[in-house]
Amino acid sequence: MNPSSPGWITKHQPILKQKILERKPDFELFYNNLLETGFLYGVSVTTWSYGDQEPLRWTEIERTKLNFHDSLFFAYFNYSNSEAGFFEAITDFYSQLNPKEFHYFGYFKKPKPNASSLEKIIQERIQTNTPVLQKNFSNLITNALLFLDVIAFDYFLNKGENSITFAQELEAKLMNTIWLALMQKEEKEYYDKLLLKLFEKSLRYSSSLSREIQNIEDLQLANYPKLIQKKYLLDMAALAIWDDSSIDRSEYLFLKSLGKCLDLPHQTIEVSTNYVHRFIVKNRRKIAYFNSSNPVKHFYNQTTKTVKILILRNKKRLLQELSESKDLVLLLSQSTFRDLSKVEKKRVKTQLLSICKTVPSLAIFMLPGGGVLLPLLVKFIPELLPTAFNENRLDDEPEAT
Repeated sequence: MNPSSPGWITKHQPILKQKILERKPDFELFYNNLLETGFLYGVSVTTWSYGDQEPLRWTEIERTKLNFHDSLFFAYFNYSNSEAGFFEAITDFYSQLNPKEFHYFGYFKKPKPNASSLEKIIQERIQTNTPVLQKNFSNLITNALLFLDVIAFDYFLNKGENSITFAQELEAKLMNTIWLALMQKEEKEYYDKLLLKLFEKSLRYSSSLSREIQNIEDLQLANYPKLIQKKYLLDMAALAIWDDSSIDRSEYLFLKSLGKCLDLPHQTIEVSTNYVHRFIVKNRRKIAYFNSSNPVKHFYNQTTKTVKILILRNKKRLLQELSESKDLVLLLSQSTFRDLSKVEKKRVKTQLLSICKTVPSLAIFMLPGGGVLLPLLVKFIPELLPTAFNENRLDDEPEAT
């Protein structure tokens, strides 16, 4: 069974179902086992269903596909105690989460409820079929955020509606949590400060990620009662502040306070606080980029390169779209030398996302977690397209008297 070949889900699901029936895990045990694979950290060094007994020597991306599929399948099996109706439920979920006008999955209509459609969704969700993203976009961020889909799918199964609202709110809450976690560092390294600036730039697009959030209580985490939702928020905060040295006191106290705010047991808080470090030390040889840099540096460097390349490769199309939106050009130009108002920031976000919908290669900004990259898009458009923006700025300046 090869996760890179068509038909792999049909071959894999009987094996997965057997594993579930043998182990009979609840959602918490499944999540803990999944944590050991590295999937929740964005780096699948093994799989939940096969462990070290891989029939083939899979790539990290192929293991990620398996873990992602297994997580979605388990959420459904845990809900219904059967695999019947899984494909119908998952296609209904993604059709609701990603309406047809958001055609970054390559669909202009609702996909058929079968294994083939799910294979395409998983393929697109992990790497968007764009070589530059496959090579350069940080797995640590994109693939760690995959579990947002699983939590949202579980919500969809139990609630049946408003899945997209729930997913958006959870994503915003996660980004706020990560931002606040990074603010706890006693000694911020160069790349930590750069990442903090990246998150701070996100403030111009979302009122949910706001400067008013100064402590854990401001996060308002009571809307996430499920244990898995709580553990995921804590584990992602722990991942965000991990570096090559031991965790400092302020970071440790923050994670403990976050865990208490989430009403998690003391043992669960301790495991989440320390496990990411033990996992990376144990699997350092299998995770190449951890050998020379920490996750923060890797994330910022790789996303910066990716956004630059995406803008360069789509320069003509971007110019065409921007030429039809003089208001956006003006606001982007002015954002380089003044702070935009809340209304202006919302207008910029809306118009940029509208442009991203029309340019297939920029679909990454529409994916869950992609919103955090919008500040880089804003940053590099003026730098890479200086003529258009400088002319606009000159036109906007008042004449000398």
